Amino acid sequence: EGMPLPQRIFPPEKISMDWQQRQRPGAGLFNLGNTCYINVILQCLTYTPPLANYLLSYKHSQSCQQPGFCMMCTMEAHVRKVLCSSATAILPGAVLRDLKFIGEEFEYGRQENAYEFLRCTLDAMHRACLSCDLDVSSQETTIVYQIFGGFMKSRVTCLSCQAVVDSYKAFLDVSLDIRVRASSLTTVLEDCVTPKQLDQKECFRCSKCKKKAAASKKVTVHHAPRVLTLCLERADQWTGTKISKFVEYPEYLDLRPYMSDTAGEPLLCSLYAIVVHSGDTCLEGHFLCYAKASNGLWYRMDDESVDNCDIHTVLGQQAYLLFYAR
Repeated sequence: EGMPLPQRIFPPEKISMDWQQRQRPGAGLFNLGNTCYINVILQCLTYTPPLANYLLSYKHSQSCQQPGFCMMCTMEAHVRKVLCSSATAILPGAVLRDLKFIGEEFEYGRQENAYEFLRCTLDAMHRACLSCDLDVSSQETTIVYQIFGGFMKSRVTCLSCQAVVDSYKAFLDVSLDIRVRASSLTTVLEDCVTPKQLDQKECFRCSKCKKKAAASKKVTVHHAPRVLTLCLERADQWTGTKISKFVEYPEYLDLRPYMSDTAGEPLLCSLYAIVVHSGDTCLEGHFLCYAKASNGLWYRMDDESVDNCDIHTVLGQQAYLLFYAR
């Protein structure tokens, strides 16, 4: 409601949220010097069931006509290599070789941010799915958006006459400020959907009052993604220092309280991967991840090492990125 209905590119009914085949975890990934930020994102995407199912089906490469670099073809080959290899660890050579095509800001051998690499990787995969003559209104319906994409609803209410203005924006991930009231993920999400009065600098001209007026703004999840990616912002934007506080997060998250329509059925998501950063500052240190394999077991993935662990260990981490699947 209120959003345009775009032409569909990838039929959502063909997306399978359950693993098509169950097996032991795949190979670890060698670190060639400050490439841990790449490894953790590749592993988290590899263990995203709907994406892995799609990539393992060869659906993209069978019809890809993109000359040169294609991130979807690269990911397809990588996921198949990781999950089907008999080796304990492999080298993500194609990704490292084409790093500049994924994001111009990335420099081989330099420590980079895992979250920025995730954003650039999803964007590169999304671009690979688009044809040059595609209607702009269709851009949110590629396989990338069908899996990771959702819509936020922003409602601005005039505090003088109560008139409302609604707007919608597509998203692939959500960044959360954990500086204030951040004892748990649910507390942070509750704060996000709480109406806040607009700053005086954010001039709101009410179309009903026909004048500038005080207003409040409430942001809710209007359409939930199949895979919800949350970033707990650990770099203080004012000081640049790392925020090392522990934020409790659940194995199962109900998104319904944070939706535009809170009266519907529970909208449950299950945690399947997290990224952790260790180090005193955000500009240095090390990234590792925890992921649930298709056999239903959790594993700690630290570059070439892939070791079994339990859910209690996973939930006790100082998480940076959280991946939840519907």
